[in-house]
Amino acid sequence: MSSQQRQIPPLEVRERATCMCDHGDACSSFAPGHALHLIQSRLAAATPSDWSDAIVEHADPASGVILVRALADGAPVALWSGAGAAHVLVAGAPVSVHGRYHVLAVGRERFNVLVR
Repeated sequence: MSSQQRQIPPLEVRERATCMCDHGDACSSFAPGHALHLIQSRLAAATPSDWSDAIVEHADPASGVILVRALADGAPVALWSGAGAAHVLVAGAPVSVHGRYHVLAVGRERFNVLVR
């Protein structure tokens, strides 16, 4: 004779998971603004028409906020990157922003960004 198995109720999650970049380490998340996923990088490279050139106006390494101005229409674009993009940028630096896949190109480096 078999005994009846008790069902264990699922536990309620009370806290949101935090990325390691919140603690000063490398990003452990691929959410917008965190680590750049290989597929995201390849999709951005495969769609060159979605890149737009811009000039950095301000980069704050403490908060990760980056303000760029698009060359095409002069519109300001606010970005956030927890992966360290603001650490390598200076005002006046040329960058490219991929509109569809949210990638910031700084020279040969690529960063996942959150468009604010």
